[in-house]
Amino acid sequence: MNILLLGSGGREHALAWKMRVSPLLDNLFIAPGNAGTGLIGKNLNVDPEDFNGVKNAVIKNNIEMVVVGPEVPLVKGITDFFLNDPDLSRVSVIGPSSRGAQLEGSKEFAKQFMVQHKIPTARYLAVTLDTIDEGERFLNTLKSPFVLKADGLAAGKGVLIIDDIDEAKNELQMMLSGKFGKASNTVVIEEFLSGIELSVFVVTDGHSFMMLPEAKDYKRIGEGDSGLNTGGMGAVSPVPFADEDFMNKVEKRIIKPTIEGFKEDGIEYKGFIFFGLIKVEGEPYVIEYNVRLGDPETEVVMPRLQTDVVEVFKAVAAGRLKDLTPKFDPRTAVTVMMVSGGYPGKYEKGKNILGLDHVEGSIVFHAGTTSSNGVVTSGGRVLAVTSLGSSIDEALEKSYRNAEKIQFEKKYYRKDIGFDLK
Repeated sequence: MNILLLGSGGREHALAWKMRVSPLLDNLFIAPGNAGTGLIGKNLNVDPEDFNGVKNAVIKNNIEMVVVGPEVPLVKGITDFFLNDPDLSRVSVIGPSSRGAQLEGSKEFAKQFMVQHKIPTARYLAVTLDTIDEGERFLNTLKSPFVLKADGLAAGKGVLIIDDIDEAKNELQMMLSGKFGKASNTVVIEEFLSGIELSVFVVTDGHSFMMLPEAKDYKRIGEGDSGLNTGGMGAVSPVPFADEDFMNKVEKRIIKPTIEGFKEDGIEYKGFIFFGLIKVEGEPYVIEYNVRLGDPETEVVMPRLQTDVVEVFKAVAAGRLKDLTPKFDPRTAVTVMMVSGGYPGKYEKGKNILGLDHVEGSIVFHAGTTSSNGVVTSGGRVLAVTSLGSSIDEALEKSYRNAEKIQFEKKYYRKDIGFDLK
């Protein structure tokens, strides 16, 4: 079959890499893709948020399935667009309806969903400028630190964790006054949960679900988890502290009630669910939902998935996911993200990348690259170097050895990925 994958990052390269080996795949198109995806499929100069442009590409290339990588097209309703267009309704879309995508598109919607379906999460209050006094009173009932979340999508920058209550009240005012644009017209104030975080992924056809390997990512730019938040500096899978007992709790208390919640609420959902979890004194709580795979977690999850991912997607589309039993590589996968100097602040693009042909024993997934007289940088997060090993140490040794071989001006990567799991 012909498949169109929407997106341009490391997540999409990892998905494309896994799809490419399927005997069920004829032609793979990626829109817009990057220098890495261009080696295993055909990149199309189409913006995933331009639904008419996507439609034209689907018709021109006889596409039978669209896999949506990033969240924005989902929140904007690309799945509904396909369902409601007579020319496109035959095409399967892997990704939830716009209502289902509100689990990521609106923090308030997600919290309401969790409370309604008795899914464990932190106490919260959603406030607007009209109810800011109520918000300040709620802050007074919480212990430091204080968590403020922009309700809408804010490109990963809409969450603040603040130690001082006066500063928190001031930031609340600033957020509601437009600090993150329309995304913070509503702000969700949350109780802070202290524990260790991990990401759990499932794919669902709306009735049954398949659990994928869990992962832990590292958000801070600096070693020892210091400095500014990023899109992710590395990831590890499996996660040692996510033992069988804990994962049984996750399935029983979080995953199953989520799927049942879709049915009860009449939410059309065929695609991935990302559960951002925190383990607090042995118990799982949901920090957030995402309606797509994570990045860089996809870069460790896909290499461990031994089941044909295209077969999984076909089962999702047909509503027969329960017929499949997934298989996973028992080894440890680690990803080390190589980023541009200055990231997540200002950074330069267009730097030549050398040494990719010298990599041995690792997979290099492109995140922010383009082809222009060779491969050059085009983003903050540039390359994800992923390796498999019998231990975290073995896998990391491979990734770090190969990260040393890859060169571009002002390259940077953390040298302590997995430090807290050994």
